[in-house]
Amino acid sequence: MKIALIGYGKMGKAIEEIAISKGHEIVLKIDIQNSHEFTKEHIQKANVAIEFTGPHSAYENVKKCLELGIPVVSGSTGWLDKWNEIEMLCKSNNGCLIYSSNYSIGVNLFFEVNKHLAKLMEPYDNYDVAMVELHHTEKKDAPSGTAISLAEQILANLGRKKQWVNEPSLSASDLVITSERIDPAPGTHTVTYSSAIDTIEIVHTAHTRKGFASGAVLAAEFANQKSGIFTMKDVLGL
Repeated sequence: MKIALIGYGKMGKAIEEIAISKGHEIVLKIDIQNSHEFTKEHIQKANVAIEFTGPHSAYENVKKCLELGIPVVSGSTGWLDKWNEIEMLCKSNNGCLIYSSNYSIGVNLFFEVNKHLAKLMEPYDNYDVAMVELHHTEKKDAPSGTAISLAEQILANLGRKKQWVNEPSLSASDLVITSERIDPAPGTHTVTYSSAIDTIEIVHTAHTRKGFASGAVLAAEFANQKSGIFTMKDVLGL
């Protein structure tokens, strides 16, 4: 499979290493320094694009891939206010988009545990729930996309929480997400249910970026020659 990397930072380099080890070919690498090479001629050499940039550029990158008929796997967060536009574009172009806030297989299993735990805790309103997400200082958005996904799962299954907030709150209906930025830290997400009697806590800690990179390459293999909008839940068959 021929892959275009849109974004060639630490994650892009980790994806490249995994992709090559699996026998794939990287035919295009786009970063800030050579963004002018993101052209129809160059991108159409690829079977699929993997896009890991940032909130400032992700929307335009995904849009361009879909307009040029290239399946795209995106892991950039902080741009989903424009999701509806991308969804319509993907459908109208019969394109393929895989989006996940986190491509780690472990995190996606953690998502399922998080949803199930929230359902179990619904009847027990003596437990309050809060979240902490810890990342390296280069991460530009807060809370992380993964933390938002976890929070939205909790809100969908725990009726006493009405919204998530990224600041201290005394409102019982707020789900508080605390964001910490410390180096080096690929990513830790903690969900804690606390009562006066005890505490229940689930934690996912990433040790390296390889888990995210492996999942992104797996998603690219899934996306090749498909049409539609998918998530890692589809890729993993969860």
